Amino acid sequence: MKQEELGVLGEIMAQKHLINSSYEILDINWRFQRYELDIVAQKGNWIVFVEVKTRENSYAGEPWESVNIQKQRRIIQAANEYLVLKDISLQSRFDIISIVHNSKYSKLEHLEDAFYPLSR
Repeated sequence: MKQEELGVLGEIMAQKHLINSSYEILDINWRFQRYELDIVAQKGNWIVFVEVKTRENSYAGEPWESVNIQKQRRIIQAANEYLVLKDISLQSRFDIISIVHNSKYSKLEHLEDAFYPLSR
């Protein structure tokens, strides 16, 4: 399976997981300038920004480990713009859905509160 196809499959798996866990999907692949939010969801009074990482294996580490500090900063910046542009004043958090999927194995891990905005 090509990486792009695997990424699309991972996002579909993540959306199904969120819906089955009582989240409402608000946006998918929302873009702000050069930044992107994979999934924006709501559960109760929380807006949840979900980064989805999908790999065929975990030989080089778990998929969630690739969400480094630079990626986190880009997600946080896009999330801030999302909240302002949509005039949302709910609490927010940042989750990662980490997926390892191949023809023999499939594992989905939902890391809630995976990272936080850092104050300066």
